[in-house]
Order: sequence, then C-alpha cells, then structure tokens
Amino acid sequence: MIAIAGSEVSAFGQSFFFEESDWTGNVNFFLGAKALYGDEWEPADKQGEFGIEVDFKPQSWSVSIALELLRGSGEGTSGGADFESKTSEINFGVRTIWDQFPRMRPFVGGGISIIRGELSANRISEARIGFGLWLCGGIYWTLADHYNIGLEVKFSSAEINLFDVDYNAGGGHFGLLIGYHW
Repeated sequence: MIAIAGSEVSAFGQSFFFEESDWTGNVNFFLGAKALYGDEWEPADKQGEFGIEVDFKPQSWSVSIALELLRGSGEGTSGGADFESKTSEINFGVRTIWDQFPRMRPFVGGGISIIRGELSANRISEARIGFGLWLCGGIYWTLADHYNIGLEVKFSSAEINLFDVDYNAGGGHFGLLIGYHW
C-alpha cells in the first residue's frame, strides 16, 4: 500500500521522507545578438540570436548543470554578392549562481560547445560542425518569487572549415533573459 502525507511517503510499511524543494533551477529564453569572430564571416558577421537556457541542481550542490540551445543568423552584401551566416550551438556545462541576494542573482558558467556554422554566398552554401568551449556571465532578477529577467554576456569558440577556409563559428553573445525560476 502506498500513502502520501505531506513530505512523507509510505510504501509497504516503510516511510520515506523527501523535500518538495530539493531541486532548484531556471529555464530562460535568450534574445540577443552574436558577433562572429574573424573577417571571414563579413559582411554577415553580425547575427540576431535566440535560444533557451536551462540550469538545475539539488539544493545541496554549489553548481548547477547547464544546457543551452542557441540559433543565430545574419546577412549582408559585398561586391554584388549576397551573404548569409547561420549558427546553431549546443552548450553543456556548469553554472554557479549566487543566491545570497534577495532577488538579484549574478552567475558565471562554462563548458563544452558543439557549434554548427553555415555560410551562403549567392545561394551556394556549406555547413560544418565544430567542437569547442563557452563561457558566460550575467545577472538576473527574480520577480514575484518565480519570474526571471536579466542580461547575459557569453563567449563561444569552435573551429570549422568552410570552402577550404578555417572559420571560428563561435563569437561574442549579448542578450536579454526572460524566464522562470523554481
């Protein structure tokens, strides 16, 4: 027989205790811009970017596990040719969030990055995937105990080869965070 009473679960005569708030985390939408590294990406080196970022941890841990999915694209014209750049990033790592302040939470993080970069010139395109690193820092404010709004700066790096030229598909990121804290 299974019975649940508050934070106690009884199953077959055995009692187990748990805290409903043992886990904490955030899910945030990222909306911002990415500046690609290197002259190779010009004139499509500035991208609009959006994504989702999730971090979570047991209350007893000092760092959170972080997962980010980001997508950026940019375009430009040079010498009569139309250029378009696209990048997709999967970032996995850790994030330290300082919770000592009542509503303000600064954070830093980093880890490994898988970045897909694509460059198109007059509808001829090539795409590759590279592996690298990412680092971030920022701050968010938690309003009404659960809703986040904040700012983040991020740097990512991954080498790829497009059209026999080496590119860094990472870049500098800056954006707004809007999300939920539990």
